[in-house]
Amino acid sequence: MAQQAAPPGTPYGAPISIDAAKQAMAAAEAEATRNNWGVAIAIVDSGANLVMLHRLDNAQLSSVRIAEQKARTAAEFRRPTKVFEDAVAGGGVGLRVLTFGASVAEGGVPIVSGGKIVGAIGVSGVQSHQDAQVAQAGADAVK
Repeated sequence: MAQQAAPPGTPYGAPISIDAAKQAMAAAEAEATRNNWGVAIAIVDSGANLVMLHRLDNAQLSSVRIAEQKARTAAEFRRPTKVFEDAVAGGGVGLRVLTFGASVAEGGVPIVSGGKIVGAIGVSGVQSHQDAQVAQAGADAVK
């Protein structure tokens, strides 16, 4: 599944509704369950405030904190956390992102509806690209 990056210029919209957050969570949980992945899934609104958090069976405790951080980073910076992971992996000047207070692991994705960022979803518990797969499934469920 291709990662859909929200362009940095994508404006913020109204905070995600609880119904839309439930749709995103259900789709993300379905993707994790289909793959038998024990993960934590966090959804934040367009102000990076926690709206919903689920820790699936067998997810490690630290995944809760990491999923929240990934979701907040994706919302605050208006882009997937993969961008920061790639910057760090590139070394050199890319290491400056370590000073941003951002999650530098793939698995956080903005939720875009009507051309605006309404929130973000973060996932943690498996390999980062698998976290991103679950997060993208959730983000894609919101139209």
